[in-house]
Amino acid sequence: MLQFAQFGAGRIGAIHAANLMANGGTSLRYVVDVNAAAARALAGKYGAKVTDTKTALADPTVNAVIIASSTDTHADLAIAAARAGKAIFCEKPIDLSLKRVDACLAAVKKAGVPMFVGFNRRFDPSFAALHARIGKGEIGKVEQVIISSRDPGLPPLAYLAVSGGKFRDMTIHDFDMARWLLGEEPVEVFAFGSCLVDPAVAKAGDIDSSMILMKTKSGKLCHINNSRRAAYGYDQRIEVHGAKGRLMAGNRSPTTVELANSDAVSGDKPLYFFLERYAEAYKAELAAFVAALAKKKPMPVGAADGRQALVLAEAALKSYRTGKPVKLA
Repeated sequence: MLQFAQFGAGRIGAIHAANLMANGGTSLRYVVDVNAAAARALAGKYGAKVTDTKTALADPTVNAVIIASSTDTHADLAIAAARAGKAIFCEKPIDLSLKRVDACLAAVKKAGVPMFVGFNRRFDPSFAALHARIGKGEIGKVEQVIISSRDPGLPPLAYLAVSGGKFRDMTIHDFDMARWLLGEEPVEVFAFGSCLVDPAVAKAGDIDSSMILMKTKSGKLCHINNSRRAAYGYDQRIEVHGAKGRLMAGNRSPTTVELANSDAVSGDKPLYFFLERYAEAYKAELAAFVAALAKKKPMPVGAADGRQALVLAEAALKSYRTGKPVKLA
């Protein structure tokens, strides 16, 4: 039985704790959160204890940690966990600063502990199946990847102010998906951005709409389109075009019931929010982390993946600000 300490008892923390307790080979020993009431509620639900960071990391019975707290705490907690010899499951991003990410990765490497970064979309059943079929050569050599990712609405402006901006916060998932599907690192990035949803976003120093083009060394191309608004629900689609064909993965809806009459053919709108859309992915990513620990295998999404997604986010931000493509070494 692997014993876990979890940092963060909010929305994502609640999901991870539930999946952890449903896993079978894992147990939640401690919950740590600055919100004492939230920590007590989550710990009480699963028979865990509320404690502080130092106590949780000093306990030799704790094998691993889940870092699901606010972004500004991720790197410090990961460094502390690494020094304590704990395996690490960390929500994205590791940090908003590449310098801090590098310091974290150095600490993890020195300690020799495994670290997993929570890019859950790799574990969505449809996206995972699409990736596996690329690997089987069903469409031949990949030539183009098109990723559409649109939120149903703006998050609170207070959140945007501390999020690090759309490229680091929202698009970072798509940068990871692009790398995974292309099978190569992009070497050139060009980004456009606008405020089309709410002028208040611009006043907060951010954008709410963007399109990004990327190119790999061999010439593979990727297009990512994002919006903070989709009137019809949470829009998450992927298309991969190859030399021998195309693979697509579409949106999920509450049911597959379809009405056809003299007016139209219609069905349910896509699931409304990421918690619903990626419920299976959150379960699968935690299971993958636990399985890798148990079998002492490399993490399927490692710390280096977290760093490289941020590198692409920084390149997109630079391109947006300068109006020029950014080349990566």
